[in-house]
Amino acid sequence: MTRSIVLGLSGALGHDASAALLIDGEVVAAAEEERFSRQKHAKGALPEAAARFCLDYAGVAASDVQIVAFPFAVIGLGSPARWHYAARHWYAPERALDALLNGNRRFRRNRDRVSTLCTRLGLKHARLEFVEHHLAHAASAYHLSGFTGKCAILGVDGKGEYATTFFGWGENGEIHRLAELYDPDSLSGVYGAMTQYLGFEMLDGEYKVMGMAPYGDADRFDLSRLIAWDGETIRVNTRLVNTVGMRRYKEGGRGFFFSRQLVKWLGPRRTGDAADDPYVDYAAALQRLYETRCLQLIERHLRPALEATGQLVFAGGGALNVKLNQRILALPYVESLFVQPAAGDAGTALGAATFAAQRRGVNIAPLRHVFLGPQFSVSACLEALNRYAGAAHWQRVADLASCVAQLLLAGHPVAWFQGRMEFGPRALGARSILGCPRTPGIADTINTQIKFRERWRPFCPSVLAHTAQAMTGSSHPAPFMTMTFAVSPQWRQRIPEVVHADGTARLQIVDQQTQPRYHALLIEMEKRTGIGAVLNTSLNRRGEPMVCTPDDALAMFFGSDLKFLALEELLVCKHAADLPQ
Repeated sequence: MTRSIVLGLSGALGHDASAALLIDGEVVAAAEEERFSRQKHAKGALPEAAARFCLDYAGVAASDVQIVAFPFAVIGLGSPARWHYAARHWYAPERALDALLNGNRRFRRNRDRVSTLCTRLGLKHARLEFVEHHLAHAASAYHLSGFTGKCAILGVDGKGEYATTFFGWGENGEIHRLAELYDPDSLSGVYGAMTQYLGFEMLDGEYKVMGMAPYGDADRFDLSRLIAWDGETIRVNTRLVNTVGMRRYKEGGRGFFFSRQLVKWLGPRRTGDAADDPYVDYAAALQRLYETRCLQLIERHLRPALEATGQLVFAGGGALNVKLNQRILALPYVESLFVQPAAGDAGTALGAATFAAQRRGVNIAPLRHVFLGPQFSVSACLEALNRYAGAAHWQRVADLASCVAQLLLAGHPVAWFQGRMEFGPRALGARSILGCPRTPGIADTINTQIKFRERWRPFCPSVLAHTAQAMTGSSHPAPFMTMTFAVSPQWRQRIPEVVHADGTARLQIVDQQTQPRYHALLIEMEKRTGIGAVLNTSLNRRGEPMVCTPDDALAMFFGSDLKFLALEELLVCKHAADLPQ
């Protein structure tokens, strides 16, 4: 029987270039280009290294790939999308006219670049198919959720071709569109523009704004004029945010997605690393506004579907806002929420592939884990260590879980490099830095001496399933760190280093089957402390992608104050005296 082999690609003119390989409806490999190129978000890049990895890992010849799917498609002049864009950009007539007269120019440039990549990869027998960007987001969440029966679908993103927000439902593998919003009416766009105003970079800084928000007072400032709500839809105030052309605020020769009028209203753009006044309050007000408008849109467009099924799937960069996801899960008509873990544009490679495969009658298997990237043998780790001869000291450890638990309880952070690399933005115990969540000051130590980032950035716990339920009172699945939960007062005292200022934690429940060594570490921590949890953050430094290879891990190890690195079953130290006796 002929296998169904579909390769999904994303990137080209966009960001977060990635590749995902689907064989007979199962995701067998997926990776982001940034992990290979070491260029954060791989902006404007093609996912060549990621695609080669996927094919090599699966042992698939390029000539055997039947379909290459890409998440960007033609939008016809009859679509309301181009007309909405043109009407809302009346103040920048060159943009408006371009949308009407040459509205698929970006598609053609994407198509040409992807076609060139397919030629370089030797995909000579593959059919190149293009999937609308927001359908790819929707498919990535719906097809991989494992939900049966009918479910509601939500997509919140900055912008695809023209669409910014998607509302629909899925049943029997088919996706049905209920409504869409179009650029410049973009919730994620507003969040990104305000991220710039608050002194961070778009794509990276949205997490920082979300982390800053609990330190502020949302009642101090009313930002509702940024996004109007008329009971049916939203309208972004482009005199303030999501601006183009001459309306953009410029500083140091750089244009931003907010206007001079916004600066006149709120004051100068924030600079520096401090979470200071009034900017923390702006962050709090922005987070509240984002949540409010999202919930209003869900109520208007998805409530009937949700009341019928209770199931919601969510993707797009806006789905990475874990505070919003906590609010969504608290809605009385939402029983189960699946947030596709690579919800940003990297995940559209998955969605384009599942959409193309399902259209041909292939049943898509649920996404059980995201450990879909490269893995490295002990011999490969030793080869990398040999390049650090004289600087690195190591020994093979028979019981790694016991050894690392002892180090954590002694107050040391430990870099943890195990198995296949995660796909998506969250470190989930394959490329992580770990700490003991009850050690006072461990979060500050990791922020300032290892990751070199702002002191107020929060950390997350990886926990056993029964620990999660005791901490939060919730039994909702949480394998991917895609939502926060309120932590009980008792547990806030027990694990203070992983509870944020608002009393919540973005936790990950660790599965023994998919992560036996990480699970064993949590069991060991529970034996020694009564708490089956560790502090977990990504194995990278500020501004760098998560590490991929042993060489990446060692470069980061020697470029920080880390003392210990668990490199597969090897414990690595900088000083021989630190090795366990």
